[in-house]
Amino acid sequence: METLLTICGLTAAILGTWRSYVNARAALGPLVHEGEPTRSAIEAAWPIHRRSRVRTFVRRVAASVAWLAVAMYGLFLASTGLAVP
Repeated sequence: METLLTICGLTAAILGTWRSYVNARAALGPLVHEGEPTRSAIEAAWPIHRRSRVRTFVRRVAASVAWLAVAMYGLFLASTGLAVP
């Protein structure tokens, strides 16, 4: 049982960390690049919560944090598996 907990925990930690990194990187991409000038000019007049770049950023950051929670749970499982006598 200890081995199973440790393997599952390490797998969740590795996959959660990787997916969190990928989502965080994808969230920052649209904010770094200028984008299309016409669309940027139109969206500049909109309230901040209606802008597609902002909504996409928030969605991807939330997904990144969720994957980070999975990674932390994986670390918990791994430490529990190693601590069981």
